[in-house]
Amino acid sequence: MTLDLRMTDEVRTALAERHPVLALESTIISHGMPYPDNVAMAREVEGIIREHDVVPATIAVLDGVPRIGLDDEGLELLGSGEAPGSEHSIRKVSIRDLPYVVARGEHGATTVAATMRLASLAGIRVFTTGGLGGVHRGAAHSFDESADLTELSLTPVTVVSAGVKSILDIGLTLERMETLGVPVLGYRTDDFPAFYTRTSGFAVPLRVDSPGEIAAQMKAKDDLAIAGGISVANPIPEADEISHDRIDTIIEQALGDLDRLGITGKDITPYLLGRIVELTGGDSLAANIALVKNNAHLGAEIAREFSAIF
Repeated sequence: MTLDLRMTDEVRTALAERHPVLALESTIISHGMPYPDNVAMAREVEGIIREHDVVPATIAVLDGVPRIGLDDEGLELLGSGEAPGSEHSIRKVSIRDLPYVVARGEHGATTVAATMRLASLAGIRVFTTGGLGGVHRGAAHSFDESADLTELSLTPVTVVSAGVKSILDIGLTLERMETLGVPVLGYRTDDFPAFYTRTSGFAVPLRVDSPGEIAAQMKAKDDLAIAGGISVANPIPEADEISHDRIDTIIEQALGDLDRLGITGKDITPYLLGRIVELTGGDSLAANIALVKNNAHLGAEIAREFSAIF
């Protein structure tokens, strides 16, 4: 039985004609931002991508069917949290959850890892998100590590992010990606960005200064038959970043709240991001939206460059 990957007509035509397509995740809509800011952000990001003459493909699972590209109704469903008259809420779906959600006919918002896998099955090679998952603080005891990293080692999709989320252990995340053989490219930076801030104090392993360089590395990786994807770290615009001192203090407070509440597993990131929005008075939400838009511009340019040489 062949998997039903349901594409919008726009995405299907673009892929058939080898027109550039850029994938987008849906967890950022359903679990990363409050409604209705999340839906407004999703629509604006898709508009930015189209300005580059690239087709956006927001990925999710609706009624158990992987969707490659969403219409306004689908975006609204994900953003509001539940379909009118539906018994299904929106489940956060990583790789391990995909078979479960598909088999049960549920709704699911895809994480970076799950979005990568579905994008690759559809033939989409570039994907843009906000922040990459990684090794959580205290992982030496909890073994808490995002499936994003292992998926990057397996699936040939280039992922544009503003670095890993500031709530993670950035040093260990970079070490883990090195072990997994994932190229980490700093876009016009020598310092690995940390989501809300442009710098983390950790050097990027490799620097690139143009979308064309990234596309060329994608092709070289294919030619060398090296498995897996590429992580492109694109710093948040300087005007939108939050200072290290401020965000570090807030993250420590949010982590303390997390421990007291006993929140674990895949609920950690949504809770922390929501708590940080509260503690910053909405500044972190504004920063998150700014970096997502910034990444959409770069992701679209990479998709265009790769389409020209593919």
